[in-house]
Amino acid sequence: MGPLPAFPSSPAWCHNGSIGDALTPRLAKKTARIPLSPAGSLRIAVVADTHSAPHPQIERHLLVWRPDAILHAGDIGDLTVLDRLRAIAPLHSVRGNIDTRADDLPDVLVLDLTGADNATRLRILLIHIALAGPRLHVDVARMARADGAQLVVCGHSHVPFMGRDRDLTVFNPGSIGPRRFHLPIVFGTMDVTARGVALAHVDCETGRPWSPPL
Repeated sequence: MGPLPAFPSSPAWCHNGSIGDALTPRLAKKTARIPLSPAGSLRIAVVADTHSAPHPQIERHLLVWRPDAILHAGDIGDLTVLDRLRAIAPLHSVRGNIDTRADDLPDVLVLDLTGADNATRLRILLIHIALAGPRLHVDVARMARADGAQLVVCGHSHVPFMGRDRDLTVFNPGSIGPRRFHLPIVFGTMDVTARGVALAHVDCETGRPWSPPL
């Protein structure tokens, strides 16, 4: 598999405020595998921050995009949300800071995308809180490097984001839950091929690709 996409270290579209949440000292961690197709490809939809009320069009948009797997980066709310997503594609989730009843979900999920030989082609660290503005929390970066991850996927801020920090690629899909302030309602896509990984955002209201305002 080729390299991950390169991004500027401090893109213009980012949240520059404090997240106001301390990382939990003891995080429950699990691992999982997602097999690539024989051609070495995979389509992953990434959602976050549903807060019990995902956008009414999200299921239609996901069915059109036809992902091979879905990632939920936490703040799920009502856990029936996961059942709805699981009906579309295999689902991998972590709990967020509001998910006090999601006892079966980890705080951190290390995902290996594996080829036909079971070798890992890409390792993802899925966690709810990872960013303060465009910068990775030091503890999250340390954890990702210790686990050998190349990509950190997170939520929490509701701000769609893709960038690089501390030699790691970072992807926040934004929120598909109730709108916060002026922020868009979007989800993320990861198109994995033998050449690399293409990251993008999709507007839940229009179903069209979303890009930050210039």
